[in-house]
Amino acid sequence: MIRIPTLYQDLSGRMAELRSGHEAVDRSRRIVLDALQDGKAHYGINTGFGVLANKRISEEQLSELQQNILLSHACGVGDPVPPEITRLMLQLKIHALGIGKSGISRTTFRQLLAIEEKNLVPWVPSRGSVGASGDLAPLAHLCLPLIGRGEVWNEQFSGKQNAAEAMRAKSLAPISLQAKDGLALINGTQLMAAYGAFVLERALVLQTEADILASMSLEALQGSAAPFDARIHEARPHAGQQSVAANIRRLLEHSEIMDSHRDCGRVQDPYCLRCVPQVHGASRDALAYATGVLETELNSVTDNPLVFDNGDIISGGNFHGQPLALALDFAAMALAELASISERRTYLLLEGHDGLPKLLMEDTGVNSGFMIPQYTAAALVSENKVLCHPASVDSIPTSLGQEDHVSMGSISALKLLTVLHNVEHVLAVEFLTAAQALDFRAPLKPGRGVLVAHEMLRDRIRHANRDYEVRNDLDTCAEILRRGDLANVVNDNVAGLA
Repeated sequence: MIRIPTLYQDLSGRMAELRSGHEAVDRSRRIVLDALQDGKAHYGINTGFGVLANKRISEEQLSELQQNILLSHACGVGDPVPPEITRLMLQLKIHALGIGKSGISRTTFRQLLAIEEKNLVPWVPSRGSVGASGDLAPLAHLCLPLIGRGEVWNEQFSGKQNAAEAMRAKSLAPISLQAKDGLALINGTQLMAAYGAFVLERALVLQTEADILASMSLEALQGSAAPFDARIHEARPHAGQQSVAANIRRLLEHSEIMDSHRDCGRVQDPYCLRCVPQVHGASRDALAYATGVLETELNSVTDNPLVFDNGDIISGGNFHGQPLALALDFAAMALAELASISERRTYLLLEGHDGLPKLLMEDTGVNSGFMIPQYTAAALVSENKVLCHPASVDSIPTSLGQEDHVSMGSISALKLLTVLHNVEHVLAVEFLTAAQALDFRAPLKPGRGVLVAHEMLRDRIRHANRDYEVRNDLDTCAEILRRGDLANVVNDNVAGLA
């Protein structure tokens, strides 16, 4: 079972398992070989593909047919898929084929395992899939190196090199594809699934970091802890909402800042503080849903036709990306909302509430303070609003109408990665500004979780008394969030964060 929270460990274990034995692959292959002798037409095995499904292919041309499907479908364009995601694509393809319902030959399967084991990462253009008959073009590029064609990333992952040359350097020779091999390689949702898994593995950590940052801003702004009372959230018991409220209560424990203004008479805070459980919680629930969909997909067979142990070879539509397209669009919206409310908290931090200097710097005029980082956050939040238009509502017929409804899930996947990067940078702005604001609350200490987060950042970035080049600090903050360092450090000191 491949799960999102343990994605890389699970896939590593699965690759080791398949290198030691792949009986299910051999069993399904025997069924394909038997089918070649029954005189019947079997889609993609001894027929053409797509609109050419009624074209019967002679025995002498079966290998050529499978090679040609890789060559003809390798027509992607655009920037390459990031190598870390391409590696996930390769591992997910191996995992799916290893389930034993695809009928791939032992030779081709072992070649895939060898490429993965020797860390050869194919160069895959990111655009060209409509997410319907699987991710055809990207998967064709992914698998071209098996036959000594295409490109792979160089060892430094700084550019590409000829796949045949790279394989020779690793003592690998090209193979000839056999019946069903090419179709099994390019049918599947592995591009969509790899992007989704990559983002969601990070998002499950980032959602906790968003709670930590919200708590930092709440303390810096001397907001009320009352809206996080467990009784409020028991009255509306959405799981995500309850988890966020519980996180914030733990993060605020032993706060001198909270104690200092407990009886100040303020009735209500703005929504970006008061409604953090409701907003962050809704995003958590949406990400949990998307994670469930992705985990089902990661452990599915999305090839066509499928080969069953009783000898049946059945054409269907498991390659259609609609389940992923909808889930990935939903995940993008959920992540974008974490950034949207974060930017509002940053704006409040700059306004000069309750003794904070405007723009979080005392000598303004000659200094602009932290005015412009909020511009950056606003720009990224606005960009996310455009990116969150759902790709899944679109469809364009392909294959001369044979494939008359497509998912566009690949577009959902690519957009999702951009949204994630934008969210990380928006949260980085809040991290930097909330820490700056907390400095002005000294000598009062914030809650123990907030204190740990603040001290962690101050170990790396100093308080700013005058204008400076902020970009490097924002990059540092984003990297801390991206690596999960903030969540890890705070979790080590505050038990039980969700």
